[in-house]
Amino acid sequence: MKYINQTNFAFLSKFFLAATSVAIFSPIASVYATSGFSTIVAQIPDNSTEQKILANNQPETSSYTTTIQRQSVIKKSPTQVYARNVSGKRQKTAFSLAIWEPSGNLSEVIARVSVKSKRDNGYLKERFLGDYKYKIQQKAKFVKGLKASDRIVVRLYDLQNHFIGYSEFECLSANTAVNLILSGKPLEYRVLRTVYGIDANQDGAIDARTTTYDYFTQISNQKVNFLSGSQTFQANQFQVESLSKVSPTSVYPVSFTQGEFALVRQSFINVFSSDLPKVLRVTPGSLVQVTEVRDNSSYDISQLLINYRQVGVSPTIQVNFSDVSTNHWAKDFIAELSAMEIVEGFPDGTFRPDAPVTRAQFASMLHKAFTKGKIRQGIPFKDVSTRYWAYNAIRDAYQMGFLNALIDKDFNPTQRLSRLDILVALAQGLNYQASGSTDAILSVYNDATNIRREHRSLIAALTQHGIVVNYPNVNLLNAERVATRSEVSALLYQALYSTGKVGNISSQYVVIQQQQQVALEERTETPRGRDTMRRHCNQGIGNGAEGCDPGNSHPHGSSNDEGGRTPGNR
Repeated sequence: MKYINQTNFAFLSKFFLAATSVAIFSPIASVYATSGFSTIVAQIPDNSTEQKILANNQPETSSYTTTIQRQSVIKKSPTQVYARNVSGKRQKTAFSLAIWEPSGNLSEVIARVSVKSKRDNGYLKERFLGDYKYKIQQKAKFVKGLKASDRIVVRLYDLQNHFIGYSEFECLSANTAVNLILSGKPLEYRVLRTVYGIDANQDGAIDARTTTYDYFTQISNQKVNFLSGSQTFQANQFQVESLSKVSPTSVYPVSFTQGEFALVRQSFINVFSSDLPKVLRVTPGSLVQVTEVRDNSSYDISQLLINYRQVGVSPTIQVNFSDVSTNHWAKDFIAELSAMEIVEGFPDGTFRPDAPVTRAQFASMLHKAFTKGKIRQGIPFKDVSTRYWAYNAIRDAYQMGFLNALIDKDFNPTQRLSRLDILVALAQGLNYQASGSTDAILSVYNDATNIRREHRSLIAALTQHGIVVNYPNVNLLNAERVATRSEVSALLYQALYSTGKVGNISSQYVVIQQQQQVALEERTETPRGRDTMRRHCNQGIGNGAEGCDPGNSHPHGSSNDEGGRTPGNR
């Protein structure tokens, strides 16, 4: 950890005074002042050279925006913004977590980590990411599967399983350095200090000239309070030499103090509610093994979500369905998209994996799955009213480039989609391009000659990115066949996997192109054999090996009895 030099200290002092001025003259600060609170919300005017980078990669246009780290904003189009550090390298959202106890009374603690993923203007249900046994001053890194504005929750326990601390923090637009500081008497004070900020160069220290969030939480029984400052307890016991000095006033992200999901000023929030996954409501080690953190450990969140899916999802979310057997070829694709609240089953406990998918239903899935920037303006579809259940999803899917208008600006929301429709929509929305010979890539399919010329490069690009899933015969694209809910789930999941947002689900039905084989064929111009793909039997996640599906659950397509809505009438 870096020590703060005099220059940085002077800068932080000036920033503290500026932030205090903003807080004093803002409406919310007036409320705090009236109530005796003086919490600082770190903000800057929007005419600054810094901008808030939202989860959907669009700059916020409000009068004030949260300060972001040292970065330049590179505009790729009028609606797309990407955060890059000063070296020009695109940043990925991740965080390092260190735990401190300055007095030396504690040697080890258990950190229970979970995530609340941001979607639209709210958050998904909390999902479990594991129990980790930390030595004091130890640090671990959590990577992949996160986006800016996701909230990470950490519950701390001592080795006797006493609940001693709670914190939430907001993921930033690049790597985030997070420090949790306990007092020397955690059972007496039950207060936790959280200090975090951007660490773009990943050296373990919060970058200079960036916002440092610094606040305290206090637990009482099974509830937590986000404090306005450190006036009510001995703050010096939370001082770590390599971190900034304890301020009497807390500095919070804007989302913690304003809006529907604000945490500050709420009187003791219940942190063990009944809708949490069971694993978050029992003592560490009861349901899953505690992971011992080693120096410089790194954990893949996208894979942790899959590994802990059976125990780590809210009981209000169904991930197992009566008509999706344990050896169903698409079981894990369906279960993980359900856990992500992208698809859902029906009130009778079924998923109806062989049912067709309509354009409106697919738009709803795309809207929930992707947060990419908009590439075009929305249009008023003549057959989609503003009161239609999927109006917002259809508008967003069109603006993101996934689905196009039909003749005369119709959308035809109840039209069933073919596999080709799904594949073309994904290729256009993700803007993937094929490299190498299109014919060589497509020769992996026995029915490649049936692919129309205008679609060949799109299908080739999806093949190279590992998105194409063919059941029951991996060598047959069957482009004109009506797409089933199970097939769409598999294709959509693989599309998310290609962007790095989710973990790998191994399946023998995923077409994975071996680039070296393609290059060889381009040189020799010899036909591809059936075994040039890399195949995997589905090993399953959480419930042991599932084996390879023998082909007994061939999709046959069934009538659409959903009344044009998504399952569950959402």
